[in-house]
Amino acid sequence: MFIQTEETPNPATLKFLPGREVLGMRTASFASEAEAAHSPLAQRLFGVEGVTGVFFGSDFVSVSKAADKEWFLLKPAVLGVIMEHFVAGRPVLGESAGAESGEAVEDDEIVATIKELLETRVRPAVAQDGGDIVFQGFEQGVVYLHMQGACAGCPSSTATLKMGIENMLRHYVPEVVEVRAVN
Repeated sequence: MFIQTEETPNPATLKFLPGREVLGMRTASFASEAEAAHSPLAQRLFGVEGVTGVFFGSDFVSVSKAADKEWFLLKPAVLGVIMEHFVAGRPVLGESAGAESGEAVEDDEIVATIKELLETRVRPAVAQDGGDIVFQGFEQGVVYLHMQGACAGCPSSTATLKMGIENMLRHYVPEVVEVRAVN
């Protein structure tokens, strides 16, 4: 098994591509070992000293590290965990784990348009950088988005939100006046 790695715009996050499906159409994000209780792979990755976050995308795993750790030390251990996990045929998520959906209960036309734009124009682009952006809500002209994987804590995430996503949404959906990140 050959696992490729890619740098992301976030220097604290590295994207690992195992050459096979990881979660398909779903995503899952874990900010701590406790949150990873239902993911055998995330639990093992948090066992590597210095790992601070794990994100699963369609065909990739993004891993975030502590500021005082170096990738040249962490990368071999992370690669070993991912390779051993997939070669052994273990599941990424356990039976009781659900996918994070980020879906709001209300789905009027404006929200539907925002979600479609995010799904077709934004999420594929940020997935290439090892992250994801999930719709959390729309209230009084403000779109709330949750940034995951390499996008969470990325130095360029504010510029991506304001210059990229906000401008695009305002162009297509005049009711949108601002985009904000939520944790």
